[in-house]
Amino acid sequence: MSHNFWNQVKSKYRLGELIHGKVERHFPFGIFVDIDDENVRGIVQITDFVDTGDMTPEMYPDVGSPIEAVVIGYTEDERNQVWLSVKPSVLQKSLHYSGFCAETRNS
Repeated sequence: MSHNFWNQVKSKYRLGELIHGKVERHFPFGIFVDIDDENVRGIVQITDFVDTGDMTPEMYPDVGSPIEAVVIGYTEDERNQVWLSVKPSVLQKSLHYSGFCAETRNS
């Protein structure tokens, strides 16, 4: 994909931004998330579910379940993936940051 394509993806799905999607498929390494975009899909690796302890595929959210996740990176190749995290600490930072930005805009 072109440099322009990835600039558009990064503009739409900014690092640290909370996005919404639906669990699409389970794999031993993580889940794919439908983020309602035909050009890219979300991925949550098994290591991006919990802050401490072990996560197993049996603990994944059900396919079709809504999910909120934070953008943490991109796979800029033919896979066209937006990397996501649902770790509580990452979600909390994102929510805190977005709340701070909203307060700053409203002041």
